[in-house]
Amino acid sequence: MHIVVNIIIIIAAYFLGAIPTSVWIGRSFYKIDLRDFGSGNAGATNTFRVLGARAGIVVFAVDILKGFLAVNLIHFTRYYIPHSGDYINIQLLLGIAAMIGHIFPVYVGFRGGKGVATLFGVICAISFYPTLIMGGVFFTTLVITRYVSLSSMISGFSFPFLIIVIFKETTPTLVIFSLIMAVLMLFTHQKNIERLLRKEEKKANLPKLKKKNRQKKEPARPAGGEE
Repeated sequence: MHIVVNIIIIIAAYFLGAIPTSVWIGRSFYKIDLRDFGSGNAGATNTFRVLGARAGIVVFAVDILKGFLAVNLIHFTRYYIPHSGDYINIQLLLGIAAMIGHIFPVYVGFRGGKGVATLFGVICAISFYPTLIMGGVFFTTLVITRYVSLSSMISGFSFPFLIIVIFKETTPTLVIFSLIMAVLMLFTHQKNIERLLRKEEKKANLPKLKKKNRQKKEPARPAGGEE
């Protein structure tokens, strides 16, 4: 019975992760297939680039939520001790299933995104505090470089360091997963790496703070000429 339930929730995690948020929003509200424009990717970054900030924020939030909810499907089981090795193993399987769904979505011809936002939701559900720091690394790198791809890769590489060195995680599967995640970042960002090396990668348009020109008032001059 346990095996049957595990299989059901893993399949459910795939179908949850496979929800093609950007593609459906593009088709429903903008009458376009996002994958025919920009980088051709069905992720949040290309949504920001092609459809704008409003659609991009929605896609980014929903894709994170997909990963988070997929991992929490484990609550449909009642036979695992929370935070035990077996519990974390099933969480990881659910997260991997959601990421595979996002990258290869059955609903739209198996052409999806790179899974960065969904991965963020997955690890947030499994290991909250390292994920929080990882998010800080991402946004700090983004502000400095304005490259979303580079920020994603650097934050991805920071995760195994945080898990192993800072938080001293001892669950073997979680440690292995963190290392695989870092390698996966390289694999899914191959084209971005090539563009970065050629200096052809597009930078994100971050909002700039407008500086008010404050003019100092000159002291009034006495009538009749110069002081």
